Amino acid sequence: MNYYREGQLEKFHNENFFFIEIDEINEVFEITLNRTAKKNAIHPQMLNELAFALQYAQNNKRVRVLVLRAKGDVFCSGSDLSAMQGKVDQHESSIGEPMKEVLLVNLWTGFSKPSLAIVEGNVFAGGYLFLACCTHVIAEKSLKFSLPETRRGIFPMQVMGVLMRVIAPRVLLDWCIRGYEINAQKAEDWGLISKAVNKNEIETAAKKWINQVRANSPGAISLGMEAYSNIVDDEKNQKYLKSMLDKVLRTKDAREGLKAFKEKRSPRWEQ
Repeated sequence: MNYYREGQLEKFHNENFFFIEIDEINEVFEITLNRTAKKNAIHPQMLNELAFALQYAQNNKRVRVLVLRAKGDVFCSGSDLSAMQGKVDQHESSIGEPMKEVLLVNLWTGFSKPSLAIVEGNVFAGGYLFLACCTHVIAEKSLKFSLPETRRGIFPMQVMGVLMRVIAPRVLLDWCIRGYEINAQKAEDWGLISKAVNKNEIETAAKKWINQVRANSPGAISLGMEAYSNIVDDEKNQKYLKSMLDKVLRTKDAREGLKAFKEKRSPRWEQ
């Protein structure tokens, strides 16, 4: 991870985070997504804050485990398309511009410490990237998961590429094509999440996993995760998938699908 200079990271605790909250206690670094008004959609400056926090956690030898949470009833709804097009919210974040552009799909590249996602809200679109890239995922048992993009005339290209790390390719492709809804138990069976638990069991399950990680060798884990990261590095594939996503977004089906979704009607596909 090389988004910010060491001198900037040294001032970490003097910075003002606007889109996320951070906490650091007992070797555990916690990030909470906090853009509830926009369903925790990823704003460009929010990406910068996440990159800054992840690089700090990676470089901080005191940090053994990273925990990712979210406020609100949606864990993450993916990228904020309006913000990506220049309609940027006012904010009070003090995190400066990175040395290179931060992309959601590459956000976790180079992070070699165990990470736990605690999912208590719905996940959409690019939000699945967090689930695929975290080491362990604990989700509330009542949640449902779906990939409805093909109903909108789109295909979840980059999401598919990353989810191949955790879901069998044939199962994943069928899910992408049909876009149906699955419950948390099936998500666990597939490997999308690690464990589905009742809401009142989440903190106990999280603490158990964290303690098991902290009991083991940090050096061995770090080297093992670095090796794993290099094995699954798919930057070339992601560039191709991004080009394919751009291609599908320019189609008549995509325009019709998104229009139908906004108008709350069934799309009329061209044959």
